[in-house]
Order: sequence, then C-alpha cells, then structure tokens
Amino acid sequence: MSSPRLFDRAVLRLSPTEEGEDVRGFLQRLVTQDTKGPLPAWSGLLTPQGKALFDFILWDDGADILIDCEAREAEALARRLSIYRLRRKIAIGVDENLGVFWSPDGTGDPRHPALGRRWIAPKGADNVDASEAFRRHRLALGIAEGVAELGSDQTLWLETNAAKLGGVSFSKGCYVGQENTARMNWRQKVNRRLVVVPLADADPKRQRAAYPELGLSVELRRVEDMAGLDLPEWLGGALGDGE
Repeated sequence: MSSPRLFDRAVLRLSPTEEGEDVRGFLQRLVTQDTKGPLPAWSGLLTPQGKALFDFILWDDGADILIDCEAREAEALARRLSIYRLRRKIAIGVDENLGVFWSPDGTGDPRHPALGRRWIAPKGADNVDASEAFRRHRLALGIAEGVAELGSDQTLWLETNAAKLGGVSFSKGCYVGQENTARMNWRQKVNRRLVVVPLADADPKRQRAAYPELGLSVELRRVEDMAGLDLPEWLGGALGDGE
C-alpha cells in the first residue's frame, strides 16, 4: 500500500557531533517554542523585531531534533540556523532519507487535531504526493503556513495566530524576537491577523496568497476589518482578545 507523503516538505536534522553537546539547548534560545517541552510542536524562527522568517514543526529523535519544514526553504533555514551555531558542535543539514507523511484520519499535527495525522518516516519508492490534499484540508480549516502565506520578515509572529495554534511559549525565556512578541501578548493587542477568505471577497492590497483552484485567498487583515467573516471556531474571540 502506497504511503501519502508531503513532497513539498523536507526534514532537517540537528545532531550533536561531540558528547555533551545539547541540541535542545541550542534551539531553546532561538525559536518560539519550548524545545525542552513535549514534541512535536509548531514553532517559528523570527527576526529580532518579532517577524516570522520560517515556520516549522519540531520533532524529537533522541539526542537529535528533526525539523519538518518547507522543502524549498530547507537550505535557507539550515543556513540561518548555522549563523547562530558559532562554535557549537552541532551538525545541521537536510536528511534526504526522511519524509513528512500525512493522513486526514487521526491526530498528530500539533497545531490543531482536525489537521489529521502527521509523522516522519523513511521515504519509499511507492510514496504518493499528498501535498495538494493537505493544502486543501489545511486552508479549509483557516490555517496558514509557509513563506508564501506568512511572508518572510513581513508578519509579526502573533499575527500568524501562533498563540491560538500553540506556536509560542510565553514562559520559556529569551529567544530571537521574544521581546516584541511578549510585549504584544502582555498588552493583549494584536491588530492584524492572517485569515483565509473566499476568493470572491479578496482584497488584493491585503492578499498574501491566492488559490484560484480552491477559491480561497490568504490575507493579513486588520481586526476591525474582520467583522462578518466566517471565522473558524479555533479563531473564535480573535476580534475581542489579544491572543
């Protein structure tokens, strides 16, 4: 039986190259999630101003950490992480043997249980591409991801609905972009949010990505301009709170 793999995803592996090196400790000061907490977890790597550069899912693999990320951004993410590595004895690179798999049945995606089952496993010659099916399923739930939808250095992390989707820890301590992210959360003030709307209601000035085949548009809208939208249940309360 063929396995449904997300061909548009890749797996980065971060491995200690010397005994005693701590990959989780290295990432803990960089990404938005608590790398020492339960994994998998959705997370982001931000600019110092708190804007999203990359989003990804962190997976535990013993002493290693696996990063489930966009395939076309994998090398760029590896280079960015390597900038922070300095003298740390950590290998960072794409694991070409592993793939990200998905099924609409079951749970496992850390962002929302309705996203289905997600797992990492060795690639196989009989794998079938489930990328389009997952994109359709994800957007139907109103969940944005990736550089095309979140932007690169364009969208504040909380504007991506990261607090609603479990993409940030407010108790783990410092990380790149933490100051502005924590301030927005403390003030309970998120002025704009990424939303998925029917293409017929799209505003080109706010649009990040368009999917004509699905009749959908991903847009960064001001909260006051979201009245009347058919928001997903998980985003309920976004018009009135700061999460």
